[in-house]
This record gives sequence, C-alpha cells and structure tokens, in this order.
Amino acid sequence: MSTDHEMPESASHKILIDALTADLVPVRRLPAPLWRAAFWLGVVAAFAVGLYLAFDISVLLVHFEHMPETRVALAGAVLSTVLGAIAVFQLSLPDRSPRWALLPLPGLALWLGASGLGCLNQLAIIPEMRWYTLLEAPGCFVYIVGLSLPLSTLLIFMLRRGYTLHPGITSIAGGVTVAAASSSLLYIFHPFDATGTDILVHILAIAVVVGVNRWFGGRLLNR
Repeated sequence: MSTDHEMPESASHKILIDALTADLVPVRRLPAPLWRAAFWLGVVAAFAVGLYLAFDISVLLVHFEHMPETRVALAGAVLSTVLGAIAVFQLSLPDRSPRWALLPLPGLALWLGASGLGCLNQLAIIPEMRWYTLLEAPGCFVYIVGLSLPLSTLLIFMLRRGYTLHPGITSIAGGVTVAAASSSLLYIFHPFDATGTDILVHILAIAVVVGVNRWFGGRLLNR
C-alpha cells in the first residue's frame, strides 16, 4: 500500500524538478578573488608601462635618490592599491566578512604618513616650493580624477559579476583602491615631494574618487 502511494509522489517530484530546471543554463563560475584582483592590477600595470614610455622619469629617479620619503610614499600607495584590490574582490562574494575592507589600511597609513613627512622636509628645505605646488595642484587633481575614471569603470564592471552583501563598504573600498592606483601612476610624471597644498589637493581628489565610487558603485552593486 505505502509503495503504491509513494511511487506516484516520487514521479510527480521528478516531473516538477524537470519542469523547474528545463530552461536553466550552466553558470560560469567566477575566478578566485586573487585572480580577479591580479587581472585588474595588470591593467593598472599596463597604464604604468604606458606612462613610463611616454614620460621622462629621470626626475623621479633623482627624488628616489635624495628624498627617501618619496620612495616610502610611493611604496605605501602601491601597497594600498594591491591590498585594496584583494580586499574589494573578496568583498564581492556574499560569504565574505566586511572586515576585509580594513586590509588596505597599513598601506594607506604608510602612504599618507610618508607624504606628510615629505611635506615637512620640503618646506624646511625650499619654503618657496609652496607657491610652485599651488600652480601645479589643479593639474594633480585633474590627473588623479582622470586616471580614476577608466579604472573605476573596469573595477565596478568586474565587481558586478559577484554578489556583495555590503555594496556601500565594497564601493568605498573600491574608491580608495582606485585613488591609490591613480596616485601611484601620478608619481611617474609628477615626482615632486608634497607640500601642504599638494597634499590637500590630493586628499580632495581622493575624496572625490571615493565619493563618486560610493554613489555610482554603491547603486550598481546594490541588487
């Protein structure tokens, strides 16, 4: 009796499952976060190679030799970029903790701390440099924001293939990562030690990049 009753129920379940799965197509599995981060960082590296070939980096090499703060600040910006890329692609997965957003903080502290130290040293050695950077500052702002646009577009496009449960945190972390990458690229053709004006303009540009990523990226990543 029980067998005769269970067989039709089992068959109906199979029919239901077949009906629900009839139109499904295979889903391509996302590459691991580290591979996706490596691809995005590869695009940043391609930008760096292009700028290296287009500009004379002799001034940057001189600063590396005589101003160690420049090397440390650049290392901090690059570290923020690498750690930020890893963090943001980890955050793009639904099972990842929002604490991944803290990963780029050591690089960020190194970058901003060395830039501030370079600012103090530069003013002590060449006080009139503040007026020069006042003229250069608008260009820095434009360069950082301009370089950030394609990098942000690519990053958000790649993040949308995942499914983050924290779109706000993810988009802010992405903005910080893009801003760090753009500032790293800026060193190639603007290798000057930062003064107070320069740092303020950089911070403003970074805030704009993070704000735009938070606004547009947060909306696009919010499912």
